[in-house]
Amino acid sequence: MENNPGEKQSITPPEVRLILIGGRWAGKSSSGNTILRKERFECGRTRTGQSEVRHEVVEGRKLIVVDAPGWSSSLSLTEIPEGDKQRFKLNPSKCLPGPQVFLLVIPIDSAFSVKQRRTVEEHMKLLGERVWRYTMVLFTCGDFLGEKIIEQHIESEGDALRWLIDRCRNRYHVFNNKDKSNSSQVTLLLEKIDEMVQYNNGSCYEVDEQTFTIIERKQREVLERAEKRRRTAEEQREQMRSLIPEEIKSIPKLQMILLGSRNVGKTSVGNSILGIKEQEDGRRTAHSVARQGFVGKTEVTLVDTPGWWKGFPECDTPEAIKEELVRSMFVCPPGPHVFLVVIDADASFSTKHLEALTSHVELLGEEVWRHSMVVFTRGDWLGKRTIEEYIEGEGEALQSLVGLCGNRYHVMDNKNTDDGTQITELLEKITETVAGNSWTHFVPDGQKLKTIEERRGSVEERARLRESRAKAKRKFLRDSKHKLQELRIVMLGEKTSGKSATGNNLLRNEVFPTYQNEHCKAEEGKVADRRITVIDTPGWCCKSIHCTEEMDKEIVRGLSLSPQGVHAVLLVVPVDLAFREVQRVSLEDHMKLLDTSVWKYTMVLFTYGDKLADKSVEEHIEREYSALRWLVDKCENRYHVMNNMKKADMSQVTELFAKIEEMVAGNSGQLFCPDMRDIHLRIDVKFRWRKIKHVLKQGFEQEYRRREQELMMGFKEKLLELQADIKGRETGTKPKLLIKGVGLRKKDGKEEENIDAKISQEIEKLDKDIMRSTHVLHSSMDWLIPDMKGDSPASSIAESLPDRKQSTSDFDKVLGWLSTFQIGTNVENNLTLNFSQSSGYRSVVPHDNLDFDAGADILQ
Repeated sequence: MENNPGEKQSITPPEVRLILIGGRWAGKSSSGNTILRKERFECGRTRTGQSEVRHEVVEGRKLIVVDAPGWSSSLSLTEIPEGDKQRFKLNPSKCLPGPQVFLLVIPIDSAFSVKQRRTVEEHMKLLGERVWRYTMVLFTCGDFLGEKIIEQHIESEGDALRWLIDRCRNRYHVFNNKDKSNSSQVTLLLEKIDEMVQYNNGSCYEVDEQTFTIIERKQREVLERAEKRRRTAEEQREQMRSLIPEEIKSIPKLQMILLGSRNVGKTSVGNSILGIKEQEDGRRTAHSVARQGFVGKTEVTLVDTPGWWKGFPECDTPEAIKEELVRSMFVCPPGPHVFLVVIDADASFSTKHLEALTSHVELLGEEVWRHSMVVFTRGDWLGKRTIEEYIEGEGEALQSLVGLCGNRYHVMDNKNTDDGTQITELLEKITETVAGNSWTHFVPDGQKLKTIEERRGSVEERARLRESRAKAKRKFLRDSKHKLQELRIVMLGEKTSGKSATGNNLLRNEVFPTYQNEHCKAEEGKVADRRITVIDTPGWCCKSIHCTEEMDKEIVRGLSLSPQGVHAVLLVVPVDLAFREVQRVSLEDHMKLLDTSVWKYTMVLFTYGDKLADKSVEEHIEREYSALRWLVDKCENRYHVMNNMKKADMSQVTELFAKIEEMVAGNSGQLFCPDMRDIHLRIDVKFRWRKIKHVLKQGFEQEYRRREQELMMGFKEKLLELQADIKGRETGTKPKLLIKGVGLRKKDGKEEENIDAKISQEIEKLDKDIMRSTHVLHSSMDWLIPDMKGDSPASSIAESLPDRKQSTSDFDKVLGWLSTFQIGTNVENNLTLNFSQSSGYRSVVPHDNLDFDAGADILQ
C-alpha cells in the first residue's frame, strides 16, 4: 500500500526527466516542443525514427525530454519487430538514472477502443509492471473537447479509457498544442509531475542493468552480422555486374510481378516504379493486372497481384485469389523476369509468416526463387538503421526468406517518392538478377493456366445452376410470405468472422463493439418499418482444443435472450478466408448442441462481400472446398452477402430481411425456440465424453508404443542372428539364416565385412530407439481396458437427448464403463481417471497438453 502524498513534505526536483511514449501520430513530438517551449523536435509528416533527447531549462528547472518513436497498432508482442522491442526497452537509459515520469500520449480526436487498450498494454509489458507507477496520461488535441471537460470525455469514451486512467492511478493532463503560447498548461503539468515524484518518494524508474547489458550485446552482434551481410551482398552484385556487357547500359524490356500479403504496400511499390503519383483509392487488388511504362529507356511491364492474409498459409486463402496468383504469370507473356516479394519493414516476420509466404509463392512453380527478390516497404520506419540490421535483428525466418531469394533485397521509402535513386538502384539490382539467370525469363507451366480455365467454366456453370435454384425457391415462397412487423435474429460463427460489424449494419447503428466480444448482447432498433432484434454472440475457435465449456454455454446463452424464440439463425462466414473441413467440423460441433431442427431456421451470411470483387457469391461457393457447399446445402441453399464497407447501401439489408421472411413462411411462421435444458445437457455430455476420449487416446498410444518396441526388439534379434551367420561364414560355418529380400553372394570377405558393418550400425540405431521407447513407456503408468459385460451406464444420459439410439457395441460399453468413474485434475494439473480400488489401475494424463483433435475421432 502506498503512502498518502498529503502527509509528505513538498518535493520539487531540480531536474525532471520524462519520456514521451505512445502510438504513431499521437502528438508526442509536438507535446515535447510545448513542454520545452521551443521547437526542439521535428514535427509534421516526418516520423520519429529513433529516440531523441533534448535538454532545456523551463521555469528554473532543467528538463530532460525523450521523444520515443511511436508504435504501430500491433495487438500483440509477437507482431512487433524484435529491434523495436529492444529499443523500446532501452528508452529509460536515455535519461539516466531513469525517468521520473512516462507521459503516455493519447489523442482526444480519435476513439480509444479496446484495440488501442490492448496495444498499450502489450507495449507496457516490455517495461514491466512497475512502469505504471511512473506513468501519466497526456491527452493531446485538447481543442477537440469544445465545451466539455476532460473528465466528461473520459467517462463518455467507455471502459477501455477508464481502465487506462485507473492503471495510471488517475493521473492525467490535457495539452492543446495549437495554443503553445498558453504556458499555464506546462506549469500545471510540471506541478502534477512534482506530485507524482512526491507520491513515489522521489524515486524514478530505474534501468535494469542486466536487461540493458543483454540488449546492448545483442545489438552489437546484429551490427556485426549486418555489416557481413552488406559486404556479401555487394560482392555478389559485383559478380553479377561482371556478367553485363559494357555496351548494355540498361535492359531494354523488363517484366515484373509483385507478390505479398495484404497491406504491405505492393501497389505503392508499383506506383513508385512506374512514377505514378496519383492517390491510391484504398481498394483491394482483386485481379492480377498488368501495367506498362518506361523507367528511363527500359520498357517495364509490372503485374500487381491480390494479397493474402498475412500469416495465413495458402490452404486458408480463397481459391479465387490463388487462381489470380497463378494467372499473373500469363498476363505478361512469355513470362516475368523477376518476382518482387514485398515485405513491410515496420512489422515482425516470424516462422508463421515465412511458411505462409512460401506456400503462396511456390504455387507459381519450383524455380520461382531463382527469379525472386525481397523488396522491403516503409523504409522510413527504419530511421537511421540499415535494412541489413532489420534482417539480422528480426531472426531466422526473415534471414531464411532472404536466403531463398539468393540474398537479393532492396528497401523502399514510398513516402519519399521524389527520391529517384531508390528506383534506379532497384532496377540495377533487377538487371543484375536477370543477368545472373542468363538473361532468361521465368517460364510458366501452361498446364496451370489450362486447368484454371477448365475449372472456371465448370464453376460458372454450377454457379448459374445454384443461383437458379435459389431464385426458384424464393419465387415459390414469395407468394406465401408477408412482411413481419418484428424480426428476431441471432448470429453465430467463428471469431473475427464479422458478426458484430454486420449487427451494426443491420441495426443502422454502432451498438456492438467490433472486437472479439466475450459475452452475448441483444440490441433492438427500428429498421425498414420493422422492429429488429439482433443477438450478437461470442465467436467460437476453429480448433476444438481452444473451445471450453464456459465458452459454449455463453454462445448458446444468446438464444435465451429471446425467450419467444428467433426467426433466423445467421451463420456468419467470411468470404476472404477459405472454409475448409476444419471449419466445417467446428461449426457442426456447435450446431449439434442445438436442436436438430435448427437447420430449418438457418441461413449462411457471407461477410466481407467487397472481397468478391466482380465475382458472384455463387461462383465463390462453387469454387471453394466442398465443405462450403455442404454448409450451404445444409441450409437448403439459403445464403446472403453483406458488404459492411457499404453501410449506405440499404438494399442489402432489406433484401436480407425479405429472405428471412421467406424462410419464416417456409416454416409456417414458427420461431426457433429450443429447450435450453436440453442444450446444456448436450454441452455437459460433450465435455464429459471429450475427457473420456482423451484418456482412451492416451491408452491406445501407449499400447501402440509397446507394440512398436516389441517389433524393434524382434527385428534386432533377427539382425543379430544374421550378423552371427555372417561371422560363421567367415570361419567356414554354413549360414543358418536367410532373410527374405537379402541375398548374400559368395565373394571376397570385403563385401561381407561391409554388410556386417552396416548391420552393426542398424543394431546401434535400434538400441537407441529401443532405449527411447523404453523411457517413454516407463514414464507413464501401465494402462489396460478390462473386459466389460452388461449395458452401458451412460445410456440413460445419452438417451435423454433427441435422436439418440441405443448403443450396444462393445466399444460403447467400454465408454459407458469409463463414464461411471470420476474425472478430475490432481495437484499437478494432470487429468485423472480414477478406477475402483480393486482394479489396481489409474490413468494420469497431462491436462495442459490436451489435443482433442489429434487422432481418429473415436466418439463418432
